Amino acid sequence: MLSDRSTATVRATLPAVGAAIGDIADLFYEKLFAAHPELLRDLFNRGNQASGDQRRALAGSIAAFATALVEHPGTRPDVMLDRIAHKHASLGVTPEQYDVVHTHLFAAIADVLGDAVTPEVAAAWDEVYWLMAGSLIAVEERLYAQQGVLAGDVWHTWEVAARVEETEDVATFLLRPAEDTPPPAFRPGQYVSVQVELPDGARQIRQYSLSSAPGSRLRSIAVKRVRGQGSPDGEVSRHLHEHTRPGDLLRVSVPYGDLVLDRLDTPLLLASAGIGCTPMLSMLEHLAQEGHSGPVTVVHGDRSPADHALRADHVRLTEELPEAEAHFWYETPEAGRSANRTGLVDLEGITVRPGTHAYLCGPLPFMRAVRAQLLEAGVRPADVHYEVFGPDLWLASS
Repeated sequence: MLSDRSTATVRATLPAVGAAIGDIADLFYEKLFAAHPELLRDLFNRGNQASGDQRRALAGSIAAFATALVEHPGTRPDVMLDRIAHKHASLGVTPEQYDVVHTHLFAAIADVLGDAVTPEVAAAWDEVYWLMAGSLIAVEERLYAQQGVLAGDVWHTWEVAARVEETEDVATFLLRPAEDTPPPAFRPGQYVSVQVELPDGARQIRQYSLSSAPGSRLRSIAVKRVRGQGSPDGEVSRHLHEHTRPGDLLRVSVPYGDLVLDRLDTPLLLASAGIGCTPMLSMLEHLAQEGHSGPVTVVHGDRSPADHALRADHVRLTEELPEAEAHFWYETPEAGRSANRTGLVDLEGITVRPGTHAYLCGPLPFMRAVRAQLLEAGVRPADVHYEVFGPDLWLASS
């Protein structure tokens, strides 16, 4: 993929670029938002920008892609690219925006690395960028085509049909199309983007997993209110909790996401923590509707039974599957409410069948710990699939 000349240059400069990639990402976003403030207002997550999570995710993805090009020249990191492309498609990213990113990213590289950016170095990293961008554009074009939309034209108007308070911090919103068109199809485990207009005029976007199975005109999302601990509360979740009621209209994207059930002929393990249960509930409901008879192991961890959003559905759907079993861990069990385990999720003592395909969703430390235990139990790395709520920091922190 990468030319021989550029491969040698990228390999030689990767340590220097990798060491400076955090500074490059910081300066890139500073330049980008100075030139295009509308992107911060209406496309990028302001909370993730303030926390630095988006910067770390960008740095991690660039470093991972460049490393893959020089260490495994015959392959592409398709799993990483697909995950990024699904997120981009749900936001309505267009090919033209990659030109904008290129302009400000390479200006940041030149400013941070200075004289080290010779014409040869610039050309090599330019090739890296356009290989990555071109791959993403191609995947995003395919994703748009699958949903029958033009690039960037992903938004529809939905009406809030009902609202259910699941826990103190989680509310379910049942949505129905406000337009006289069939709702777009989705696969169990996928998510939608929701865009809301905030008091300062910004139109911020967040992703929420669809927590019900396909097949109904009603769609369900469960929104956890993000309460800042030493930082501001989540802007969109707070707005939805405080202001959104039945009858209100929301701008919702067509569904995307690569955490989907791709094999039903193998044992399944669905592991979640906190609000990460939502894609697993969509998968469970789908399996129940399809009359799935294979083995399914359901694993979930939460702070307490009272904090376990949609707990009754988690139990009911598991019980509807003839070969399914559920294991719940609670850090603080409550009197009168049973828990299989106390503390954090630990797969010791849980049967992990040969050939298991595992699906994970929850905080990054939870997923890292569960993945490590699954690998120790003999599950192939390629058979462990995960979804991150927010910027994917798995690569950035590895």
